[in-house]
This record gives sequence, structure tokens and C-alpha cells, in this order.
Amino acid sequence: MALSSDAREQFGMTVGRIARLWRGEVDRRLAPMGLTQARWYLLLTLRRLAEDVTQKELAEAANIQGPTLVRTLDSLEKEGLIRRCPLPGDRRAKVVRLTDQANPVLDRIQAVGASVREEILDGIDPADLDACQRVFDRIGDRLTEIRARSHRSPFTPSASATDSN
Repeated sequence: MALSSDAREQFGMTVGRIARLWRGEVDRRLAPMGLTQARWYLLLTLRRLAEDVTQKELAEAANIQGPTLVRTLDSLEKEGLIRRCPLPGDRRAKVVRLTDQANPVLDRIQAVGASVREEILDGIDPADLDACQRVFDRIGDRLTEIRARSHRSPFTPSASATDSN
């Protein structure tokens, strides 16, 4: 069954709204620890990435702009949760590493995330979740393809954008 045009138009807005609500609930529960979304997401991204990730690689992986990344890293470094070290062979680049002090904080972030996830998904049929995950995976793949194409060629408006003129 095809989505109605209204459902297609609302799809992105719905995904965005759900993501904001989900992150907002995690933020609310982590606020007593002094963790904002920017901070907890960056810590989780660092844990997920390999050791010796550069600030540039971290910014790309977390989809955070340079100045925001630097401010957040400054704060996390002052608290002893990360440290920045020179990249061997490139004095301009910095490698970002989690400290041992970050481990209990990350464990708490992950526990809160798991709790929120369980509450949100409780009562939803596993088959529905599997189908939803497959759809999100396909959308993610399409977005990755679109982004790769746009990096290879100069911006050209999509056909739908030019059709409306």
C-alpha cells in the first residue's frame, strides 16, 4: 500500500518530531548530571569511534560544526572526561581520547538511553519495529547516496524544485 501524499509530506516532520521528543526525554533525565545533548552525544560518539579520532573526524561523525565542537570539547576536557593530544606527524591536528573518568559517565548515559528506549518501545509489536528499522535503514542508505552524489558534483536543483517554476 502506497503512502498518501499527506503521509509522504509529513514523514520527515514526524521523524524529526519523534527524534526531538526522544532526545528531549534523554536530556531531561541526564540534566541532573550536567549533561546536555551536545555533551552526551559527543561522549557516546567518541566511545563508538576508534581510538585516536581527530577533532575533524569527530565533528563529521557527530555532525557538529567546528566552533561548537571546540567549546564542548573544552568543557569536557576541563571536567577530565576527554583529553586532546597532538596527532603524530601533524602538529595542527588534535586527537581526542576518552579518559578513564569518562567510563562511569558513559555507562550512566547508556543506562538512561536504554531505559528511555524500553519505555518508548514497550508494547510495540517486534515485527512493526523490525519493519520500521528496515525502512529507516533504506532511508539512511538513500541519504548517504544523495550526500555522496552532492559532494561529487556542484549543486543542481532537483527535478521537483525546477518543476514548480
